[in-house]
Amino acid sequence: QVQLAESGGGSVEAGGSLRLSCAIAGDASIIHHMAWFRQAPGKERDGVAALKTSGRTHYLHSVSDRFTISQDNAKNTLYLQMNSLKPEDTAMYYCAASDLRWWLLVPPLSSSDYTYWGQGTQVTVSS
Repeated sequence: QVQLAESGGGSVEAGGSLRLSCAIAGDASIIHHMAWFRQAPGKERDGVAALKTSGRTHYLHSVSDRFTISQDNAKNTLYLQMNSLKPEDTAMYYCAASDLRWWLLVPPLSSSDYTYWGQGTQVTVSS
């Protein structure tokens, strides 16, 4: 079992930056890939960035030049560095992990491919 806890959300002006953190508790060795998702009110949950244990990443096209996903294994923490934030980035951001083997090179951005979820952290970007 794995427990995930996000932090680092907040309110920023457009063009600003935030770094989200996801603390991983439990047996982190079972994790094969992790990701960040976001969900705005009235909208579906979208995958933003994913990371395999191999280091391979996958980004939502609209954030690929602004967001960076990374992991500090020593600290059992997943990060999402978000730069040049836009009002359309406003959403609840969720950390997710999967204990299922993923044989493709590119990690998934679909919520159905993830087993464990955090409670979310709110990001609000004002214009």
